[in-house]
Amino acid sequence: MLKARVIPCLLLKGGGGLVKTKKFGSPTYIGDPINAVKIYNEKEVDELMFLDITASKEQRGPNFSFLKDIATECFIPLCYGGGITKTDEIRKLLRIGIEKVSLNSVNFTNPGLISEAVKLFGSSTIVGSMDVKMNLFRKLRVFNSKTRDTTKLDPIEYALSLESRGAGEILLNAVDRDGMLAGYDYELIKKITDAVKVPVIACGGASKLEDIERVVKYSGASAAAAGSLFVYQGGNKGVLINYPNYQQLEEILN
Repeated sequence: MLKARVIPCLLLKGGGGLVKTKKFGSPTYIGDPINAVKIYNEKEVDELMFLDITASKEQRGPNFSFLKDIATECFIPLCYGGGITKTDEIRKLLRIGIEKVSLNSVNFTNPGLISEAVKLFGSSTIVGSMDVKMNLFRKLRVFNSKTRDTTKLDPIEYALSLESRGAGEILLNAVDRDGMLAGYDYELIKKITDAVKVPVIACGGASKLEDIERVVKYSGASAAAAGSLFVYQGGNKGVLINYPNYQQLEEILN
């Protein structure tokens, strides 16, 4: 058994096609989510994560019909985030086969939703998600992806608040690393994993397996999520859904 999970993080735009972004902008269409799920099924990935990057900004809920199609096709644990604002929506997602939900933008307007959801569905179902970006003064601060604002919130204090409300895991995404293939923000992730007791999923910047090895062994991440690494291939970034085999993961993680 591997000591950490390695998770393809796939982005949905408009509840439909797969896209890949850079620094949370410039979404580029890369393909059909159902086809990607079929490939990842065959590659026996640890877990899949789908994030709808426009749901909260467009003030709409999850696309349940489309997510049901994805969940029906997916034979591996599935996490979804995007546009969730109510426990009824979480219940509906769980009923169609989603195993975990990621709450992010709603935490700025209804911070009590995490606690409410944990009471109803258990902490292992609820992922507290946070995005972090460097501000004009080169300080890392929590980023609100719905309003595109860099807040004044300290990332460590924010992670602790997610944990205190009962989140079973924390998804930590470094905005400035997204799609840049420059490696994870190892120091930020280490500070967060040192501060909280719940598992931390690191996301943003992975370009090679060594990045995953370092974020687990040095930064203490319990899971490494990546987008570009698992959807692009080669210097020209041709779209090719890929995932390391078990032996490769065992060599870097165990």
